[in-house]
Amino acid sequence: MVTVNAMGDNCPIPVIKAKKAMQALTGPETIEVLVDNEIAVQNVTKMASSSGGTVTSEKLGEKEYKITIAMAGAPATAEEDTACIPDMRDNTVVVVSSDRMGIGNDELGKVLIKGFIFAVTQLDTLPKTMLFYNGGATITCEESDSLEDLKSLEAQGVEILTCGTCLDYYGLKEKLAVGSVTNMYSIVEKMAGANKILRP
Repeated sequence: MVTVNAMGDNCPIPVIKAKKAMQALTGPETIEVLVDNEIAVQNVTKMASSSGGTVTSEKLGEKEYKITIAMAGAPATAEEDTACIPDMRDNTVVVVSSDRMGIGNDELGKVLIKGFIFAVTQLDTLPKTMLFYNGGATITCEESDSLEDLKSLEAQGVEILTCGTCLDYYGLKEKLAVGSVTNMYSIVEKMAGANKILRP
């Protein structure tokens, strides 16, 4: 494990530090990059992904983020762009109201909703907010198959909000594992203010 401390560094320094660590590799290795802002998470994630890395990220605390890059070896090309990109979020709200996607086979529906949330992580422009309510509330809780993807989105600045009434109803208030609790007024406000709403 290689740790790159880029806390307090402004763009493009975190990207440059991460790139140097990647280029120094002689074989398979995992690199952890520590940064203190969401834009750095987005920039390092974009650079590492385009260099062949498998990237996950997590918000550890206030102004504390960890990006984990799994590399098979040094990147094939050393000329990846280190330019600072603007914030990759727009005012899109993703609304998840069930723990499955579509109507038909329930097991297939659960596979589809996991795939949908992963696909959100791959968007060039990330949503501003993801809202989870009713059956969707279970997706942000312990034992959900989508926690890693949601933590990565949160680390990149996507707001993850789950309906508190729904968590109470399902007895999951203590099991929320990513994001924060919200209420119906806030849910309506977020949806009303969105430029675009995506529903699986």
